[in-house]
Amino acid sequence: MRRIFTDKNSESLIRENLRPSVSSVFHSCLPAACGTWYQSPVTEESQPPRPVQRLRLTFSKDGPARYISHLDLARALERALNRAGLPVAYTQGFNRRPRLALAAALPLGYVSVAEVADVWLTEAVEPELFGARLMARMAPGIVVSAVAEVALAAPSLQQQLAESVYEVGFPDGVDGDGLRQSVAELLAAGSIMRERRRPKDTHPQTFDLRPLLLDMAVEKAEGGALLLRLRLVQSATQTARPDDVLAALGFDPLATRVRRVALRFAD
Repeated sequence: MRRIFTDKNSESLIRENLRPSVSSVFHSCLPAACGTWYQSPVTEESQPPRPVQRLRLTFSKDGPARYISHLDLARALERALNRAGLPVAYTQGFNRRPRLALAAALPLGYVSVAEVADVWLTEAVEPELFGARLMARMAPGIVVSAVAEVALAAPSLQQQLAESVYEVGFPDGVDGDGLRQSVAELLAAGSIMRERRRPKDTHPQTFDLRPLLLDMAVEKAEGGALLLRLRLVQSATQTARPDDVLAALGFDPLATRVRRVALRFAD
């Protein structure tokens, strides 16, 4: 379209005259024009059903599920719950989601035999039946090993989580004597200062790893291969990662294979 404005002031004036005012749009949607949709009362019937049962799942994450993120893992569990036709409770609000809570994020590339999640249901289901129906629709690489009922009013998993246990394998082999010496030196250290950079941080954050390192030991796996067992603090406010410990020992974390074998909760 050919421009007909002679100057910027004329162009702005015409645009302002063509633009509907906020006031006119608002008043056009008063009850006389738009009805009383916004005045609909919130009733018990309009709310999602209340949960009557809370089940705690223990499951493994391996194989093709090893490289899915924490968010994608939650989505995979949600899809399995929906496909299984289980009476899952939903959150309130415009974008309702199944009431599902994971205890802790597992770093990408790690495997685990001890992941834990809570699910809330609107109808009681026997734990064994729940597990069987869920596994029939589960994504490859995720295997539910146990289902148990917990109190609806029990604290959240994140509030109760205290520590995590990992086993670190060395596919290319490792010098046993050197590893044991490095472990002893690290455990004897008064502090272990490390840097951690998060995606949104412009500068790395310095922290002391030593108080977060509860224990570690060199053990023999089946077949005689050596592995490193780590017991680390993992709570809602403090978390140690195996990558931090491995880097402090002088290993490239990408050259190891890390498996979470336990999540431990406070009483």
